[in-house]
Amino acid sequence: MAEEVLSQAEVESLLTTMEAGSSRAGAPKSAPPKGTTRLRDRVLPYDFKRPERVGKEQMRALQSLHEGFGRNFGAELSALLRCIVDVKLTSVDQLTYSEFIFSLENPTCFNLLRAEPLEGNLILDINPSILYPIIDRLLGGGKEAGTIARRPLTEIELRLMSRITQLFLNELRHAWENVLPLKLSVERVESNPQLVQIVPPNEVVILISFELALGDIRGMMNMCIPFNSIERISGKLTSNNWGAYGKGASTPETMQQISRRIDRSVVDLVVTLAESKMSTDDLLSLRVGDIITTDKDIRQPLDVAVQGMTKFHAAPGAIKGKKAVQIEAVIQQPTPPPTAAPPATATPKPPGK
Repeated sequence: MAEEVLSQAEVESLLTTMEAGSSRAGAPKSAPPKGTTRLRDRVLPYDFKRPERVGKEQMRALQSLHEGFGRNFGAELSALLRCIVDVKLTSVDQLTYSEFIFSLENPTCFNLLRAEPLEGNLILDINPSILYPIIDRLLGGGKEAGTIARRPLTEIELRLMSRITQLFLNELRHAWENVLPLKLSVERVESNPQLVQIVPPNEVVILISFELALGDIRGMMNMCIPFNSIERISGKLTSNNWGAYGKGASTPETMQQISRRIDRSVVDLVVTLAESKMSTDDLLSLRVGDIITTDKDIRQPLDVAVQGMTKFHAAPGAIKGKKAVQIEAVIQQPTPPPTAAPPATATPKPPGK
């Protein structure tokens, strides 16, 4: 059998084929095309010890609801302490009750709340790092950070702390009134959170955390809501139910409600006795006993202004030894004339050619 001899062209073709095969074997796997997602990338781990029983829509609704609550509570707390207190919502999470309990300090200010008609109890925890500076401020102290006591609250401190919790409950009631009218109260106050078991350890709770800033002092305030307390009303915790605003026809009930709120409003009432002009030289030369004359006749009525707008005419007088005015006429505000449409102008026609 004669030996087959490969030509030069066949040898080069064979070497080229072998090099191409070895390069494909050593090359890494090509990445998937851009815009496609592999199945492994879509798989997310799920922890059965921490089931997410509260939907994302409910969590967003709770976050929006308590963001407004934090601003209002900060304003009321600033008015009570007569200094600026910044209250900021930091997180709204769901976790187990045991995780919440073991994350708290001991001792702490652990308030057990009752929120009718919700089932079970709610919890309000105030960190000692901000509670004691607030109590110190109520007792006349300044904004300087002192030593934080690691002890349960005394009877006097509990009485002072109740003013803070009552302020918290009042604002919380206003924040929830569009979702559900709540009747809030404090059942008892504990210092050791591990002694209070309102739900099983593995029960899911919603933790709403606020950061309070009093000058350079910062501390946390946490509100714990068990899921079984709001499970029955979870359908109302949606932005579509309580956060939507729209224009609707006024009803007698809404008009009466607005009237009741307006009736309790406080307005400024100013009565102008007379007006006069004088030079700066005459003003500086005034002394005790000098008389300023005006051009206003004593028989002319006085102008009564409400919030800067003149509304009434009145006569001066006195009642029970105090100066007073008697309303004699109501000033009717002139109705602005309707805006007239501009006259139509005719476009002149060009002269015919």
